[in-house]
Amino acid sequence: MPSPSPATGSPGLREGGVPAFNFILQPEFPLNALVLASEALRIANQNSGREIFRWRFVSEDGAPVRASNGLWMSADDSLQSMPAADFYLVFEGNLPMQRNSSKLLSQLRTAARFGASIGAVDTGTFALAQAGLIDKREVVLHWEAVPTFRERFPGVGVNGQIYLIDGQRLTCAGGIATLDMMLDLIGRLKTTTLASEVANALVYAPRPAATPQRLDDTPAAAATPSLSDRIVALMERNLDFPLPLDEIAETLAVSPKTVQRECRRSFDETPMRLYLRIRLQAARNMLFYEEFGIKDVATACGFSYPSVLSRAFHAQFGMTPRDFRTSLRRQQNQTYRPEVRRLSITPPAGIPERA
Repeated sequence: MPSPSPATGSPGLREGGVPAFNFILQPEFPLNALVLASEALRIANQNSGREIFRWRFVSEDGAPVRASNGLWMSADDSLQSMPAADFYLVFEGNLPMQRNSSKLLSQLRTAARFGASIGAVDTGTFALAQAGLIDKREVVLHWEAVPTFRERFPGVGVNGQIYLIDGQRLTCAGGIATLDMMLDLIGRLKTTTLASEVANALVYAPRPAATPQRLDDTPAAAATPSLSDRIVALMERNLDFPLPLDEIAETLAVSPKTVQRECRRSFDETPMRLYLRIRLQAARNMLFYEEFGIKDVATACGFSYPSVLSRAFHAQFGMTPRDFRTSLRRQQNQTYRPEVRRLSITPPAGIPERA
């Protein structure tokens, strides 16, 4: 198991207390990440024969929260009633900023002010940035949300590794990386032997924090990247001002014909069509995660006018950017506070729909 390094430091802990975690669940949170985080602590307690960790599930108002896969998770506490803890981890999914309330951000600031470690899983990093808890640190979040995060917080450095423990700030890409982070924490707070026992119980081989999130970003790939990987990486780094073919070739130190052949061989596309697909996917991710204006999305993804983006987006995905976002938000809103929606859709007997 990795041990704390002087560069990153270790999370804080109340003296003599049992480490306590508040897992804060936001709508559409990733259930797999929450299960792995809580199971790691449960198995640590089980293998120790006593309670060495405590955790609570927290929602905004104490009501159940819907996960991204449609299952509902009960909460132990609301933000108002949750007990003091050593660790506060925000589990977040889609729409990372729209549902981060002022109450949540205030509670995170207060917990940090009193010495707690504040962390984020998946897109929960948006909440830490909104709360002003990042300072000049680097952060980690799911790679799909990175372009959106950079648009909102251009001054914050984003790291492509699976998780990062930087003193009393913890950020994680989500998914199985959540287990890697929890095993690291167990090793730091207790012993690396216990962390290894938990990993074995979960039939898992822990990865170091610096492991890249994506397979094409592994050290082996970085040491000998294929030409197709280099082409895609260059295009992804230059979304707002797309490079012409000659400049792509010059940057990669190959001929334009070589770039064309490689794009045909690996992607069955011309270089410019491949570039367009990459920019459209980036636009789709921005619409998925945030409420940027269509003009802003067009500019960020290298389209001269919103109308140009709309035509290309419709040709690729079968609907305009505006229709895509409207349809997506409608689906997401169907699952948010369904008891309220049901009351608004079905009025009580004897009461007319319109007064």
